Amino acid sequence: MAAMRIDPYSLELFISVVEEGSIARAAGRNHIAPSALSRRMADLEAAMGLALLIRSPAGVELTEAGRHAFARAVAVHDQLQSFAREVQSLSGEVAGVVRLFANASAIVGLLPERLKAFQARYPLVQIALTEQISDEVVRACLEDRADVGISASGKIPGGLESWHFADDPLMVVLPPDHELAAMEAPRFGDVLRFALVALQAGGSLDQTLKERAEAARVPLRISVTVNSFDAQCRMVEARLGIGIVPTSAASAFAGSQGFVRRPLNEPWALGRSLRLHALRKSSRLRAVQALIESLVQREG
Repeated sequence: MAAMRIDPYSLELFISVVEEGSIARAAGRNHIAPSALSRRMADLEAAMGLALLIRSPAGVELTEAGRHAFARAVAVHDQLQSFAREVQSLSGEVAGVVRLFANASAIVGLLPERLKAFQARYPLVQIALTEQISDEVVRACLEDRADVGISASGKIPGGLESWHFADDPLMVVLPPDHELAAMEAPRFGDVLRFALVALQAGGSLDQTLKERAEAARVPLRISVTVNSFDAQCRMVEARLGIGIVPTSAASAFAGSQGFVRRPLNEPWALGRSLRLHALRKSSRLRAVQALIESLVQREG
């Protein structure tokens, strides 16, 4: 029986096709021509001797064999990445790939500048950045899918180490002529009188607001739910409601004249912060440790 020849790049492309649900989108993600990617997938199926994908004008789906192949491909890909990172760490230089998961607050806030400073100091380190909601950031760190994570989660499992990354209090964004704009620092009870533009159902901010509203025994009035801070601020500008956003997000749109910002005057809102996480280990790759030390904002 002839030996099966499957290269890691084809596995990586296969994973992309499954995650994107489309050969065209996967091709764009990997900067390869769709025809070349399609040929790669056909070659992979030929090597396996089984169809892995069901192709249609709407995209692709996995066959039963494809589902099994996808699970194994992800595991093999992760092992190869770990192998490469461990070998790179044995050199005298700080180099390799660091998997960084972060929530949207960090990405629109202080993270870009801190990453720029880090890369200036460690040019051989590549940062693989993934945006996720806070709970998923913590989960990725626990499952060792992320080397470093940044979240607003207030509940840190014992398996993780955690450091202060940045203060990020909550603010109310509202149209300039809104009733609450006359207040220097509205309370949560004031905000609950009006319809809200909500953000990222299931995210840490969404969970916090729902818990606080339930504790106050006042229902949240949601006018619309969006998945990004820029969309949230645009909805506020269009007067579809008011919003509660982290300071990092409000600052990112500081040039806008379409809304004003007011601190949310509640201890839990003013004390909100972002935390840096990493799986508790006896030792870490040099690049991972260097990134942690570079990103941590020392308290006090």
